[in-house]
Order: sequence, then C-alpha cells, then structure tokens
Amino acid sequence: MRRTTRHPVEGANSLWHVYKTVPFWKVVKNFIVIQLARYTPFLGMKNWLYRTFLNMKVGKHTSFALMVMPDVMFPEKISVGMNTVIGYNTTILAHEYLIREYRLGEVIIGDEVLIGANSTILPGLTIGDGAIVSAGTLVHKDVPEGAFVGGNPMKVIYTKEEMLERDQQTSI
Repeated sequence: MRRTTRHPVEGANSLWHVYKTVPFWKVVKNFIVIQLARYTPFLGMKNWLYRTFLNMKVGKHTSFALMVMPDVMFPEKISVGMNTVIGYNTTILAHEYLIREYRLGEVIIGDEVLIGANSTILPGLTIGDGAIVSAGTLVHKDVPEGAFVGGNPMKVIYTKEEMLERDQQTSI
C-alpha cells in the first residue's frame, strides 16, 4: 500500500496548479542540481549535491549511476540508506499529478539495496534493507527486506528466506 497524501484540485488538471504546490524557483534550482548530478561521474560529488542542495537523505557509500532522476519538485521526501546502488536512468518520484488531485509521499530506500537500471519508483513506498529490484521494474508497492523483485507489474520473485537458501546452495 502506497502512503501518499491526496490534495484535490478544482478546474484544470493538477499539473496546471503546479506552482501553487511548489515554488517556481525551487523547481529551477532542483532541476539545475539534478542535471549536474545526472552527468557527473563523481559519486561523492553527486551525494554532496543531493544532500546540500536538495535536502535528500543519502547514506554513506551510496552510489547513484549516471542519469538517475530524483524527484525534481520534492526531492527532500527521498531517503536512501547506506551502501545502496541506484542503477542507470532510474526515476524516483515523490509526487504524482493526476487529473483531479495531486499526491505526495515519502520514498524510503533502505541500506544495501540494489536497484537495476531503468526502474521507476513511485511515491509513498519503502524498499527494505538488502532488497534487489530487477532492471526495468515499476516499483508500485513496498518491497520487503531482502526480497528480489521485478517486472511490470512488480512481483516478488524470491523472498528473503528464498534468497538466503539460494546463497547457501551456491556456496556449497
């Protein structure tokens, strides 16, 4: 279940109300910072940019690959744990603008999580510690700790227990 707060709008669709929900200059600043971070190959610099200018919570040794796109309007609602890898061209959303409402939600990504390339993470979700998200996955619900998930729609491929059992079998 996604945890988002719903904000109804009247008249035109909610995206037409965007600058009533987030200041224009905040979006401009966030866009510039995100574009710099998307193209820089320096992982430490990316994390510093995200922490310093976007108020994202980013754990030590976390790696954002090239072209990762954090939410441009509400990046401060994104938290990423320690020693996590966010794959190439992944999008992390903390908002969604719909026809009659917009929704905001925290995104919490745990420690030692691996998110494959070209994934999309929707607002209001938690990805548990040690989880693996397959490339190209639409993460539309919480991911349990240690699970391996993938697909569209996203499904649990292996639970934490099944992953541990697989690891033990391959180490024999």
